[in-house]
Amino acid sequence: MECQRLSLPPLTAPGEVVTFYSYKGGTGRTMALSNIAVLLARRENASVPVLMLDWDMEAPGLHHYFEQHEERPGVLEFFEACRQQLERFRLEPASRHADDQALARRVLDAIDWQQYVVRVDEGSPLYLMRAGRFDASYSERLAQMRWDQLFDACPALFRCFADTLAAHFRYVLVDSRTGRTESAGICTTLLPKKLVVVFTPNRQSLEGVDALVTRAIEYRRSHEDEQRPLLVYPLPSRIEMGDGAQRAEWRRGDAQKSIAGFQPMFERLLRVSYGLPQISLDSYFDEVQLQQTKTFAYGEQLAVRIDQGGDRFSLTRTFEAFLHWLTGGYFPWQSSREIHLLAAINEARNALLLEPGRAVALPLARDLGRLGELYRKDGRTAQALDALRQSVEIRVRMLGEEHVDTLAAKSGMARLLRQLGKLDEARFLDEDVVSTRARLQGSEHPDTLAAKACLAQTLVLQHDHVGALHLQDAVLASYTQLLGSEHPLTLAAMDSRALTLLQMDRLPQAQALLDTVVTARTRLFGAEHGDTLHSKLALAQIVVRQGDFEGARQLLDAVLQVQERRLGPDHAATLATRDRLAEVLAGQGDWAGARLLHENQVAARERTLGLDHPETLMSQRKLAEALLRRGDLTAARSVQEQVLEVHARLLGEDHLDTLHSKKQLAGTLQQQGENEAARLLEDAVLSGSDRLLNGRTGGAPRAQEESMLNGARRLQETILAARATEPGTLEGMIGMLQSMIEREQYHQAGELVEHLKPCLLRPGVPGKLRKRGMAQLKRMYKLQGDLPALLALQEDEVLALEGALSEARIEQR
Repeated sequence: MECQRLSLPPLTAPGEVVTFYSYKGGTGRTMALSNIAVLLARRENASVPVLMLDWDMEAPGLHHYFEQHEERPGVLEFFEACRQQLERFRLEPASRHADDQALARRVLDAIDWQQYVVRVDEGSPLYLMRAGRFDASYSERLAQMRWDQLFDACPALFRCFADTLAAHFRYVLVDSRTGRTESAGICTTLLPKKLVVVFTPNRQSLEGVDALVTRAIEYRRSHEDEQRPLLVYPLPSRIEMGDGAQRAEWRRGDAQKSIAGFQPMFERLLRVSYGLPQISLDSYFDEVQLQQTKTFAYGEQLAVRIDQGGDRFSLTRTFEAFLHWLTGGYFPWQSSREIHLLAAINEARNALLLEPGRAVALPLARDLGRLGELYRKDGRTAQALDALRQSVEIRVRMLGEEHVDTLAAKSGMARLLRQLGKLDEARFLDEDVVSTRARLQGSEHPDTLAAKACLAQTLVLQHDHVGALHLQDAVLASYTQLLGSEHPLTLAAMDSRALTLLQMDRLPQAQALLDTVVTARTRLFGAEHGDTLHSKLALAQIVVRQGDFEGARQLLDAVLQVQERRLGPDHAATLATRDRLAEVLAGQGDWAGARLLHENQVAARERTLGLDHPETLMSQRKLAEALLRRGDLTAARSVQEQVLEVHARLLGEDHLDTLHSKKQLAGTLQQQGENEAARLLEDAVLSGSDRLLNGRTGGAPRAQEESMLNGARRLQETILAARATEPGTLEGMIGMLQSMIEREQYHQAGELVEHLKPCLLRPGVPGKLRKRGMAQLKRMYKLQGDLPALLALQEDEVLALEGALSEARIEQR
């Protein structure tokens, strides 16, 4: 191919730099980059300019995929020229290049970068900047290239170089060096907007990738000049499709074989790196795994040029699926279903601008409803609410308030509002749907019965149990008459009714219903069906409330075994059941069994959520309690100190969770006889609570703020009550009560009065202190208008004074 200088016009909008990195060689990284480059260059009628950079200079090979064997300058020669320019500019006065970015621009403007680029496909705008000219001096020149010195001389050089290329190419794909090298660091931290991590499923590859990604993201986050997002996309490669068992082990993990699993590893890594509460890569890795194929195991063949059929077994199909995430602006934790819905919604919105009408608007409303439901299940409630509101508005406008599709959309909205705790809004929608369906479809229609069941759920959450039970009785009677006593809908209605009875403390009736449901579901669906397990969990809750811990233990143990086998030991449902079982064992006094379960919980949550996640910390707290009950104070203290360190580091010294951790650790120190250290911790809790009560909680919602303040007060009251015989402590409690009364915090003041009253009435309290405290108690009772309590206090005060006088006479004798 002719070697000539290119002239590439700038784009209207900058493109993006994507680095392909692997910790070890042999992953197929260069092969993957080459295939993806070809696919990208074919887009938009083969008009998308794509540049490939071969930065794997110690083992260059990208040029082989495109038959570029002619010697020509590349990346190495380009940066040799940069080094020469920097040496020349260094001789100028410092004022000429005081600004680091301006210096980088001067260097790049002085070099004609386009002479280092060659076109490699005459059918599409696909270009290559090879590693360099492989002459006799190449190895020596590469060894003399000190990337660290180049960076020190001009830190902005690599970032500005990436910006320059992105101004002319929609995609710049960088083939990075492997391992932990200086050039790999440049490629992964300084150049890209996106980082594709190619790996094979083995321990050394996964451990290396974990460390590299953590380092790259931390660099971007911690360096002031590099505050740019870095999006990471894992790309498993050379996956043997014929061995399903091993494929599952290395993807999901196998604790018995000490295989962590690459999906849990990346879920943890991305969740921690981006500060997300929980993510799932299920959908992503269902679609994105580069399979090992014999056809492309030899030579430098491009699968997308040979295998263009694109069936689900082809590499081409996998590369195209990967590009949905990489180029669509989506994160790996977004599901393929979400991506397709977002694309359809965007297309419909554009079409609606050109041709408004039902033919476009109604499919848009349908997809918005589906997207809202998807977000609701994922816990992304704000996005769900926005999508569902739009869906309802479009249907009301196009179909009217009473169309069945509009009513279905309203029910979906009510379900989300119920989940958000907006119960009045949910009830309004539920009642509207019930009345409309009953009028149009009849009170016995399945849709009407389903709407009544939804309204009953809302009423339960509003504590209108009588109203909910009335609706549930009607729904159950209709289902029984229409469908029979063992139809799935009838059993679901019985299950809901039992849960309402449970909330009303009508435990025998609730247990009788759930016994029936469990028996029927076991017969119809099987003992391990999800609905059967759900009913068993509810039944265990009722049984333990009635004091039958052994019965609850058997039920929960059976459910846990099924979930561990079918869902895995780290599944959210498995973890929830294990927590419940541990509570039952603790109720039985089986602290050894509870300790074992909590240790498993801690290990599972550390694997899936990370060491610093709130749920992991809560499991550690429960483990510490079990250790204390077993008398293992040293182990309990170690766990509590770890929890306290994380809380203090992440939340601050005065956060309520940190204060609770200090209080719990102080209790353990007291049991170990370290009273002075325990008191210092308790003093820190008291002062931290004071700051929390007198300060602000950082713009938290009102309900959350009140909960935190109440928690801080309870902590103070607990500590002060335990020190109640000390005059200084009593004085502090009296001052706290006075402050609450002046702030009109009567509910909290009433709780403190109950702690303070018996302390003031104890023998040995100094007279002036008791008098001052009694004055505040009487003030509180008067403000509440509680005359009986005031009279009782006065009588108690007289008795206490008589007791004090008697003691004084005895002492005089």
